[in-house]
Amino acid sequence: MQAVLLAGGLGTRLRSVVNDRPKPMALIEDKPFMEYVVLELKKHGVSEIIFAVGYKGSMVEEYFKDGSPWEIKVSYAYEEELLGTAGAIKNAGQKVTDDRFFVLNADTFYQIDYKRLTALSEERDLDMALVLREVPDVSRYGQAVLEDGWLKTFDEKTEEKCRGTINGGVYYLRRSLLDAIPEGKVSLEHDMIPRWIAEEKKLGGIVNDGYFIDIGVPEDYYRFMEDIKKGTVIV
Repeated sequence: MQAVLLAGGLGTRLRSVVNDRPKPMALIEDKPFMEYVVLELKKHGVSEIIFAVGYKGSMVEEYFKDGSPWEIKVSYAYEEELLGTAGAIKNAGQKVTDDRFFVLNADTFYQIDYKRLTALSEERDLDMALVLREVPDVSRYGQAVLEDGWLKTFDEKTEEKCRGTINGGVYYLRRSLLDAIPEGKVSLEHDMIPRWIAEEKKLGGIVNDGYFIDIGVPEDYYRFMEDIKKGTVIV
């Protein structure tokens, strides 16, 4: 199985504590954060990773090289300019050979049931499956809603403070969707997924309650450090 790891962002909110490297390369117990993501993917059967890199991307390549120390295959897709999430996926997609592949944010660690996601895709012949997570207050985010496993709304803004589901940032895409992404800077979340829902593409997903963290801000970066130290997170 193949996965694209989106690692091209500037990581400006974390610069106050990590300013010498790309955000996913921030050190946790002498390992870059992204290594924990790679190990989690390997544990679930991913054997090839395409790093979508931009800012200081050579640092990622210098560390992971060809992937052989982790017994995986690794390649790199460089962005000359910021392309947004969908643009980065399209750029990295030139190296994708599988009919379906995973896409994840390299600054997020999310423990999910990958088999549930792939099984749903096969069972319903989905163009894209995604993982949602439940939060106590959806008003802070764009709400995403599943009905019987089908994605009905996505990135929907609401002012009502209530429990609901939001995007967890893990996707399983059919490779043919790459052709639908325009050239240049394009957002998967704000441009393509709402468009695909409107076009009645076959989109579905699961709700997952596994461990989740995004190290985009210093407090969460430090929290992940503590969780690794305490053994809350086992990779």
